[in-house]
Amino acid sequence: MRSPVMPTQNLATKIFHWVSLISLFLMITSGLQIYNANPVFGGRGGIHIPPIFGLGGWLAGGRHWHFASMWIFSLNLLWYGIYIFVTRRWQHRYISAKDIKALLVSQNEKRKNYAWHRLVYTILIPLLLLSIFTGIGMYKPAQFYWIVDSFGGWDALRITHFMAVPLTIILGGIHSQLGRKVGGDRLLDSMFWND
Repeated sequence: MRSPVMPTQNLATKIFHWVSLISLFLMITSGLQIYNANPVFGGRGGIHIPPIFGLGGWLAGGRHWHFASMWIFSLNLLWYGIYIFVTRRWQHRYISAKDIKALLVSQNEKRKNYAWHRLVYTILIPLLLLSIFTGIGMYKPAQFYWIVDSFGGWDALRITHFMAVPLTIILGGIHSQLGRKVGGDRLLDSMFWND
């Protein structure tokens, strides 16, 4: 009896996942520190996050961590996007018409899981780009006033940016669970450490 084929990922994929995971963690914790300085919902009297979940100690410290992590995350997303485009891996990463058809009519559960996995992966990309776009508008609202205006004002921009966080976490969790359904723990492990 043959042993099952172990899933493998190249070094670029592992680096992308590790850098994304660490920089997202730093952005979320520093973002909570920024939020605590002036909560979006309810002003200073709004819900405050326990300080242990924040990074930076105060508003300026949280902002420094947040923007430094944002640059790391953004550049990581950019180089990986270029890598996927150049190596033509995008053909197998994003949802296609065949995947949509499988979701609608297929009775093959494994095929549907692949399609769901690609759909979530595809949705994650514009959501992450929206986070970066709104973050740039918040970082430099005078220079990028048109970003603020495109969302109807500062408060709407902040709420959009803030709501992108739980959506990213939820979709990231779904993405990893669908990966586990498609390839088991071995596939998930191969994204980070297994050869």
